[in-house]
Amino acid sequence: MIATLPALPLVTAQERTAILSSPRTAVGHRALMQAIPAMNAVQCGGTASAASLPDTLSVAAWNVERCLFPQASADLLRPYAPDIVLLSEVDHGMARTSQRHTTADMAGALGMTYAFGVEFHELALGGPTERHFCTDNFNACGWHGNAILSRVPFERVTLVRLDDHGHWFASDERDADPNQPRVGGRMALLAIVPTATGAVCAVSTHLESNANGAHRAQQFDLLMDAIDAFAPGLPVVIGGDLNTGNHMPPDFDWRAEPLFERAVSRGYDWSATPDGLTTRASLITPHPDRQMKLDWFALRGAVPLETALIPAQDQTGRPLSDHDAVWCRLKTQG
Repeated sequence: MIATLPALPLVTAQERTAILSSPRTAVGHRALMQAIPAMNAVQCGGTASAASLPDTLSVAAWNVERCLFPQASADLLRPYAPDIVLLSEVDHGMARTSQRHTTADMAGALGMTYAFGVEFHELALGGPTERHFCTDNFNACGWHGNAILSRVPFERVTLVRLDDHGHWFASDERDADPNQPRVGGRMALLAIVPTATGAVCAVSTHLESNANGAHRAQQFDLLMDAIDAFAPGLPVVIGGDLNTGNHMPPDFDWRAEPLFERAVSRGYDWSATPDGLTTRASLITPHPDRQMKLDWFALRGAVPLETALIPAQDQTGRPLSDHDAVWCRLKTQG
């Protein structure tokens, strides 16, 4: 059962000890996920600026790569007057982002309400390029996850876990790091948002980077099943970093990903995604050779009217993330 809370309970000293002493196995990880309350909750806050939205919506989706610069990130989106913002890789109480609740900061700057869910609880400070930004030698909360921002209050929200076996924790997984334990896994946030012509289901998600296309397709199947159960019959907008083609360097060919056809077979359409690659070199990820198309919109019961790729740079040219934002204006189909 997913709780909706005004604040997420911190990991206690006892829970931290349990994480550090847990067997690095899928069974051990699942036990930790059940025992940590914040892993089974959504934090909601902020202040809405409208009572309802029109049937034509401005929607942005953006992997903000920890969200080093919440105010500048909000400033980048402001000209598009977003009704809904779907964020991934947002920090909450991490030393590398000055212990800020970056989702709350962006929501406040844009005059929006928010829902935040935990993807990972991180016990360490991050990689070498992240440590450069650390203001402390500890994380106040250690939360890292996804968020949805809205100009109107949500009717309902929930969190969907797309894996629980500890892909980044278990010792038999190639990506597990014994020196940097973190609990959690890929997930999605789902929110019912009211509009003048009926409710819309908005979904922010982040699929696994260190896996193949078949694994991501399974995650997307789980997500589509969850949407059908949570919001049957409603128009849907899914936005996020799907990590498409991330397992196929140096070409990073996203076209071989099976999730696209599987979504189409269930009534989703990908045409709201703007043309072009969506990654860039950043302050945390200074790799200009990583040219990928990772960020997408999938619509059902809605049609795109406009699309745009928003370069993730501030007015000085400073990169705000290693992902550009994707934007669309869509109209729901009654």
